[in-house]
Amino acid sequence: MQKISKVESEKIVSSSGWLTRVPSKFRADVLDHSILIQLKKGEVLFHVGDPPGGIYGLVAGTISVSLAPLDHAPRLMLLGIPGHWTGEACFLTRKPRRGEVRAALDTTLLHVPLDALDRMAAKDPMVSHHIAQILMMSVETLLEVVHDLQKPQADRRIASVLQRTIRIGEAPLPSTQSELGIMANASRKQVNAALNQFKDAGWLTNTYRSIIVNDVDALRRYAEAERND
Repeated sequence: MQKISKVESEKIVSSSGWLTRVPSKFRADVLDHSILIQLKKGEVLFHVGDPPGGIYGLVAGTISVSLAPLDHAPRLMLLGIPGHWTGEACFLTRKPRRGEVRAALDTTLLHVPLDALDRMAAKDPMVSHHIAQILMMSVETLLEVVHDLQKPQADRRIASVLQRTIRIGEAPLPSTQSELGIMANASRKQVNAALNQFKDAGWLTNTYRSIIVNDVDALRRYAEAERND
């Protein structure tokens, strides 16, 4: 991956996602306290049970987010996209990490350490409110995930995952068929059949380790269409 400067990274995370929803002064404070970090494909950002830490904003690349209830092993839930922020729960609860986040590709992020957030909050009581917005955006995403998983047809669930994740942009989705099956609660056979169906329709092209979506609107329409069978 081509290295991205701090200035360019700030422009990217300011153009989509959480930072577009907060006041400009707070946005500037977040960026002033942020640190640019690089992860290689496969590197773990944090594990379940790691000590409390700060927040991370995705600049480029892709992160995989694995979650689970307490006392269960985390499972792949979704792929993060540029503008996506994570890590807010530690600031709000002071408890260890509840999920696992790793780089699905070579990835660039901005990191705001926990102590920096605390200093900001000591000066402005609205900081906690602004950070809580990350949590609510995560809840909105998880509601989409639950809604999609309740679709009875596996091919509709698979189309839902693909159209939701294509917000990454034009880069190939770094997902194997097995990983796509986990996110869509579908067997590998079901995933293979759906991908072939979508490929024949011209909506995507795929290899074993990546998928390129050519027509996200067609996938979205298919994912949301009702079918009686």
